[in-house]
Amino acid sequence: MRRLLPLAVALLIAPAPFAGAEVETKQVTYRQGDTELQGFFAWDGSAKGRRPGVLVVHEWWGHNQHARNQAIRLAEAGYVGFALDMYGKGKLATHPEDAQAFAAEASKDPQVVKARFLAALDLLKQDPHVDPERVAAIGYCFGGGIVLAMARQGVDLDAVVSFHGSIATQQPAAPGAVKARLLVLNGEDDGLVSADQIAAFKKEMTVANARFEFVNLPHARHSFTNPDADKVGVPALAYNADADKASWDRMLKLFAEVFGK
Repeated sequence: MRRLLPLAVALLIAPAPFAGAEVETKQVTYRQGDTELQGFFAWDGSAKGRRPGVLVVHEWWGHNQHARNQAIRLAEAGYVGFALDMYGKGKLATHPEDAQAFAAEASKDPQVVKARFLAALDLLKQDPHVDPERVAAIGYCFGGGIVLAMARQGVDLDAVVSFHGSIATQQPAAPGAVKARLLVLNGEDDGLVSADQIAAFKKEMTVANARFEFVNLPHARHSFTNPDADKVGVPALAYNADADKASWDRMLKLFAEVFGK
């Protein structure tokens, strides 16, 4: 795994139990270059010893409650979840046009994308509850594309899971580059991911000798994990409770295989 790097962190909220579970959370600020970012840790305070850590990369809306909820769900499942920030503290969209602009700005420089991801990865590894040798990353929509990009570039992760994420790329993985086990969870009715893109992705990963699984979830559209997806007024976006549960269960199955728990 990558060597830990020192990183200045300011705690904004003291650890507090999450209602209804033995989960504690804390919000942090951290930096990548001159950009201030916000993060959110969640872990089971009653668990003993170090455990795997999992990064959560947000949808194109930014670091919002949906991303934080996934970190909490991870904590409930026995992991340390860390919802990172790819945009910068305070950049949170509620309208699709703003979300698209934020996503385009954040992803225009691949070096900055990787630097922000690695800043969060280093912070996660430094957490006292985390075993730094057992780390994964999951991403949603925009975030799904980010975690797949990191896997393509050979970032040292044990597992990467994309939920209704973008799969097309202009930087395909080289043979042997992908170190992580990959799980791509796609909505069968996702109009934002084409059959050609799926075929190209599978071919790319086969040529790269990657260990991957691509799952099409029936009757699911884009953003099927987000209960607020239907409120946006975009027909392509819709929550699907069955797909949400099925995809989460598939992720936990992969983590059990990878981490042995």
